[in-house]
Formats: sequence, structure tokens, C-alpha cells
Amino acid sequence: MTDKPVEVGPAPLPTRREDLLAQLVAPQIWDLLVVGGGATGLGVALQAAREGLTVALLEANDLAQGTSSRSTKLVHGGVRYLAQGHWPLVSEALHERRALLERAPHLAQPLAFVMPAYRWGEQAFYGAGLKLYEWLAASASLGKTRFLNAQSTREAIAGIRTEGLRGGVQYWDGQFDDARLAVALARTAAREGACVLNHVSVQGLIYEGKRVAGVQARDAERGLDFELRAQCVVNATGVWVDGLRQADGRQLGQDLPALVSPSQGVHLVVDASFWPGDKALLVPRTEDGRVLFAVPWLGKVLLGTTDTGREDAPTEPRPASEEVDWILQEAGRYLAKAPRRQDVLSAWAGLRPLARPAASSAAQNGATQKVSREHQVEVSASGLVTVTGGKWTTYSAMAEDALGQARSLAGLKPPIRSQAKNYKLVGAPLAGAELVGLNQPAGLHLFGSEQSWLCALPGADIELAPGLTEAMVRFAARHEYARSVEDVLARRSRCLFLDAALAKALAPRVAHILNEELGIDPALAAFEALADDYGRCP
Repeated sequence: MTDKPVEVGPAPLPTRREDLLAQLVAPQIWDLLVVGGGATGLGVALQAAREGLTVALLEANDLAQGTSSRSTKLVHGGVRYLAQGHWPLVSEALHERRALLERAPHLAQPLAFVMPAYRWGEQAFYGAGLKLYEWLAASASLGKTRFLNAQSTREAIAGIRTEGLRGGVQYWDGQFDDARLAVALARTAAREGACVLNHVSVQGLIYEGKRVAGVQARDAERGLDFELRAQCVVNATGVWVDGLRQADGRQLGQDLPALVSPSQGVHLVVDASFWPGDKALLVPRTEDGRVLFAVPWLGKVLLGTTDTGREDAPTEPRPASEEVDWILQEAGRYLAKAPRRQDVLSAWAGLRPLARPAASSAAQNGATQKVSREHQVEVSASGLVTVTGGKWTTYSAMAEDALGQARSLAGLKPPIRSQAKNYKLVGAPLAGAELVGLNQPAGLHLFGSEQSWLCALPGADIELAPGLTEAMVRFAARHEYARSVEDVLARRSRCLFLDAALAKALAPRVAHILNEELGIDPALAAFEALADDYGRCP
């Protein structure tokens, strides 16, 4: 590897599963028990732990395995929501955007976007909206919005189709490594005293009278069943929240309508040659009114995204052929080098947990672009707190809202200690450290202040692939909750999302190292089948 460790942060906490399970099942009543290890649940657990509450978090699969690892990798205020009149939502998200970037600057950074204009009046119309976007950010702005002529636009985004190009507008948002940020949230919550454990599923709720008093849980690895007691249970399972809240409703004799309207977003990953440079493309309105992005990320380019309503919510959603067709067709309209199916290195989908309005004709008609991106917090008669909707950028605001509702309606005790909103996540570089852009290939820089600890592990000088060493796999097993090949190659490293064929080729060596570290079956065959799916462009 070419980059070198440059700083030494605090020693990383171990994530030895036997110790975490022992802590989890020890007789006690937790203040808060969070179900769901995505952005929302991890945000709730971290905020509660920082306030001095005793917190346990359970995730049925891996941290961020659902929606929270399948985003467009953008930390944003929501440009398209301006036209819908959601100004307060946009303003809140823009300020949360700044806070998130400051908490983990090695994993979340400013990113310049360019919106090209091909039609008369397009530049002025969208430029005015982007100026408003900058104004709403106020002191949290990441950079100035600039109007570009045709020549400046071509220079800013070399991969753009130049025929008919009139000019463009450059503005600023942020980008991040969503899965690694989720792991950083989990590890920071643990640093604050929370007990976080993945691959533990909730089988049902425990009641005392008509109040939720805990959960029945199962350790997926050992098949061990146990109970956990808590003053308050938070259902933060994203697009799957209705399973637990409707079970709670049945216990109370209620037939609850669904709270979530799932929407599928598909992304295709291609080589950086299709979109060279360090700026992203935004097309705010394609031929059918959808939004197209081309985002340079970890040495590749993400193309997307679709916004397709669906009735079901599978754990591993897959792109539909027509969604792939749309992305490739629209990318071909704007990219000088048009990508084809055979150019796609990885194709993947995620489900957005859009909060369903009480009576949403938009959701019923499948027009999920019109369904609110705002989050919802619901407290049932039993005291179960359910939080869903929103987006990655506002995870902290969602956590504060959920905890506020838990205190006032579910009986959660007041905070033992108050904490400033400005804090750093585990691994955040020390002040003045040189940062590497997230458009660059993965490497040591993604480990921030923990680089020296990583390089002290066996295999630090043995690369499995560019940007991935044996030591990184060992670090994932010892300090980042990784239990399987998928955990490592999909979310600790992002190889599966970037190049599925390469991920499959690396899988046997990763499995061998995990077996050495953990002494368990790391599910190699299951991952190889998954990698085949990601590499197959429907």
C-alpha cells in the first residue's frame, strides 16, 4: 500500500463476541434497548449512551446491512425537496450535513456537484434554486454556488456530453462511506458504554401488564435464545419497522396500518473512465422527471438512482431489468462515454423506508418521489417507540427526536449527563491531519487516527487487493464486529459494491483469515453466490 500511518489515536476497543454476549445477558434492566443497527438505531444508541443511559442495541444481520449501506453515498440537504416546498426539512438537513462531516472527516467530506444545462432558461431556473439551497445552509455552507459557461462546464466535468451544452451550475453537498460510518457510530456508542451486537434477532416483545418490558432474542450463530429487559424499547428497523409495531398492535388488540411505504433505489458501478475527475453530476429532471447522479466514489463511479415503489421488503433486493435500462439510457444522454451492461462492475439495490402519510394517494400510485422524506416517531399504547423515515444525513436529529418522545411518552428517565452536539466519532483524524478525498481508491486513510494500530497487526504489508490488506480483515474481526466474509467485503471493505468479480476472487483468502481470527464458519459459499448476483446486471 502506498499511504502510510500518520497519527496514533486511542487504542481500539475489542469486539469479542463472547464478551459482548456475556455483557448483554447479565441480569439487569437496561434503560434503553434499540432494535436495528442501521443509521437510525445506531444514532439513537449513541445519543442515549452519551447522555448516560444504559443502552443495548441488537441487529438481526450485520450493522448497516439494509438501507444504510446502500445509499447514493451523499450527505445532502435534499435539493429536489426545495421544489416540493419542504424548506424546513432542507434547512435542518443542511445543518446536520455540516455536523456529520465534522464528526468523521475521513469518512464524510464536501463534494462539488455540477448541473449541466442544455435548454434555454435551465441554468437560470436551477441556479436560482441552488442559490437558495446555499442561502438556507447559511453558516453551514460547504462552498459557493457558481454559474459556469459552456467552456467552464466542460473543464469542470470532463466526462460530460458537450453537444448542445449551454453551461452549468456548480454547488456543494457531501459524500461519505455509509457502511464504514455506521460501524464508526456503533464503535463510538460502545466507547460511551453501549453494548452493541450484530447477528442477534428479536423474536418477540415481552410485556408486563400492557407495557413493553423487553424482548425475546436469539443469537444467530449459536441458536441461543434469551430475554432482555428494558425500561424502553425503540423499534428502529427501518423499512421493516411494521413487523414489530404491528405485532405490538395485535398484542393490544389493534389492527395497525403500515407506517412505511418502501421505495427501491438502484445503483450501477462503472470504471472511473466513464466519469473522470473529482466532481459529481446532477441531472435534476430527466425525461421522465427523475433525478440522475454520477458520483466518483472510492476509485469508481456510482450511477443512479431509481425511485420505485414496491409492496414487499426483501432483505436482499435486486435491481429490475427496467431499472438498469433507465439508468444506462439516461447516463448515455449525459456522459460522453456511454456505459453498457457489460461495463457494470456491480449492480445493487436498497430500500428506502419512506414514512407513509395517513392517506397517501402518491404512495398508492407508486410515485414515491412525492412521499415525504421526513421521519416519523410513533409511541404505542404499550410504550414501544418506533422511528422511521428520514435519511442518513439527519440520523442525529432523528435520534434526539426519538429519545425526546421516549422520555415524555414511554417513561424513559431524563438524561444523567448533557453532552455537546459537537463530538468526534471513533477514528476521526486529529486536527490538522491531511485528508484523502473519497473519490480516491480505498486505503489506510479510511482508518483515520487508527492507522498505526491497524499497521501493527499481522499482515499489514500483505495486500489481498489494492487498498485491502490481511491486517484490515483482522482489524474488522477484532474491532469492527465482522463475523462473515460478507461483513468484511461488503461493509468493512466496500469491494462487493465496487467490483463484484474482484470480491468473489478475494473471498476464499478473506474466509481463511476470518477462520483464523474467529474460529467459525465465515459463510464463504453464501458470499460467493451473493457476489455472483451483484456481478450479474439484469
